Amino acid sequence: MNHLNPQQKAAVLHTETPVLVLAGAGSGKTGVITEKIAYLLNEKQYSPHSIIAVTFTNKAAMEMRERLRKKVDAKAIRGLSISTFHRLGLNMLHKDGTHIGLRKGFTIMDQSDSMSALRAIISEQNSAMEERVAQSIISNWKSTFVSPEQALGESSDDQTRVAALLYADYDRLLRACNAVDFDDLISLPVKLLREHPEVQERWSNRTRHLLIDEYQDTNAAQYEIIRLLVDRFGALTAVGDDDQSIYSWRGARPENLLALQTDYPNLRVIKLEQNYRSSQRILRCANEVISHNPHVFEKKLWSALGIGDELRISICRHGIDEAEWVVAEIMTQHFQKGRRFGDYAILYRSNFQSRVFEQALREKQIAYAISGGNSFFDRTEIKDMLAYLKLLVNPDDDTAFLRCINTPRREIGPTTLAKLGEYARQSGSTLFAACHSMGITEALSGKPLHRLQRFANWLTLTADNAERGNTMDVINCLFNDMDYSGWLERNSDTPQQAERAIANTEEFLSWLSRILKDDDGNDVPLSDAVSRLCLQDMLSRQEEDSHQDQVQLMTFHAAKGLEFPHVFMVGMEEEILPHSNSVEEGALEEERRLAYVGMTRARHTLTFTRAKSRQKYGELTACEPSRFLDDLPEEDVVILGQAGVVDTGAQRVAGKQALQGLMDMLADD
Repeated sequence: MNHLNPQQKAAVLHTETPVLVLAGAGSGKTGVITEKIAYLLNEKQYSPHSIIAVTFTNKAAMEMRERLRKKVDAKAIRGLSISTFHRLGLNMLHKDGTHIGLRKGFTIMDQSDSMSALRAIISEQNSAMEERVAQSIISNWKSTFVSPEQALGESSDDQTRVAALLYADYDRLLRACNAVDFDDLISLPVKLLREHPEVQERWSNRTRHLLIDEYQDTNAAQYEIIRLLVDRFGALTAVGDDDQSIYSWRGARPENLLALQTDYPNLRVIKLEQNYRSSQRILRCANEVISHNPHVFEKKLWSALGIGDELRISICRHGIDEAEWVVAEIMTQHFQKGRRFGDYAILYRSNFQSRVFEQALREKQIAYAISGGNSFFDRTEIKDMLAYLKLLVNPDDDTAFLRCINTPRREIGPTTLAKLGEYARQSGSTLFAACHSMGITEALSGKPLHRLQRFANWLTLTADNAERGNTMDVINCLFNDMDYSGWLERNSDTPQQAERAIANTEEFLSWLSRILKDDDGNDVPLSDAVSRLCLQDMLSRQEEDSHQDQVQLMTFHAAKGLEFPHVFMVGMEEEILPHSNSVEEGALEEERRLAYVGMTRARHTLTFTRAKSRQKYGELTACEPSRFLDDLPEEDVVILGQAGVVDTGAQRVAGKQALQGLMDMLADD
């Protein structure tokens, strides 16, 4: 552990009581967690089955596992749990979900499936509520353990009463379809552990040490899982930073850091304040900005990496001018200093701000990537294939049934489906089961019935074959039988689009073949593989980093956990950062934390930009500088345009002249 500083080493070695590691930005928290797991395995001789490490993204879990493989023998980590909270919850439900009424092979509904189900319920109830609003309200209820009955009983206005009625029908649909949604992966394990002491005791006894990354982002349900797995004197390592808590809108509670002191009286607090990422100037400014927030635990980041460049503030005429200036700066530095485009990040508060920067980058033919683009799983062909797999392992999944029944087209029209749905509702069965029911002839006959039953029989036979034979061979046959590739060719707008779609299906099948085997080469049940795919869909959304030389565009929220050599924080104005809604609601502390997160992404240079005016509602409106700029120490900042500093207009001209000179030289060659 010679490479660890004294505080990092103390966090690794402390195992006698629960410990809270206050890890500032860039302080090496992932390395500390990895070192601690290795220490527990190698030195303390813990069984890998007794250690659970939890983080918030698949990417972070994969990085942790990769680092661990370099420190611990592969056999020693077999059985070690490093996962997201939702994956941990899924594992608990797979093992013990029958205690709370879940049957084996339950389906996970992703956000779009959940939205579709709510849309159908809203239509059936003739409700005017927008499905996204309903989904948000129901999600909040689930994360705070409010049942549909409680929600209805406690509703105090028309909106919550309507949402509670939707919640009740939605919950009944999930239970009837043997399905869970994303929120259930946390709330149902809590229900399981609370209502079944023998299950809680078994999981608690198994958990000899629990390590939690990004602890400040835990919500009420996640905190309750931690409390139920670890007793008052149990072994817990919580790593977090209250200054980087920026997810209150999705239920994160930074006060959970304070709750640890109450629930674990023997808690030890260790602060990691040495930053290994940024220059002293960047950290000095970030410390000053965040110092205006109240703190339960005081800390101040410092760096041994040198003083670094002054931070710059560029004042632009308007939004388009701001985008053009930033892109000209990147282009000039790229050619004059030989910097990669991939070394630059443009960070903004809201997604709408990206449009003018995209336009400016395209005009200069500079490659860029926007974080949060369409997931691999958002592609139509992947959603189709995943729906078939869901239906194979859970025929009660009505959402998957409705997607599959006419993909490809089987001449089963909406009238036939409406009659099938009505019969299923009256008989209390699922759509798939209704196809096999003796009484279905009362609702349907002739060709419509024949087509439905042919589809249902074909799928039943395929599912049986998948259980008895080579699962991957059966799945390949399934998509070949329906000529899915031919369907994509016939329904794509261009041959190139069809080619891309078919390539995506091949990638999906190749991935599936890999996860149908565990680390030891043993077969994995198809139901487990499908659950993993569904969870991967919801959690990762293509989290892997782009390795191309592209300027990165993203929100401050998306940038958390990342770092870049050169950062531009744009739109530093009142009503943008801080956001107008936060100002009205008195929620300035989180806006200040967003600014702090943005600043601490930068390694070498940090530039703020703001516009004097912006187009709003068709009119040019004057803009006030962000109050956070006033917090920056004068000695660490240079304002472009002041005496002695090249102003933005002249600098842009100089950049264009330098670029033209380089282009002329290349043309001469």
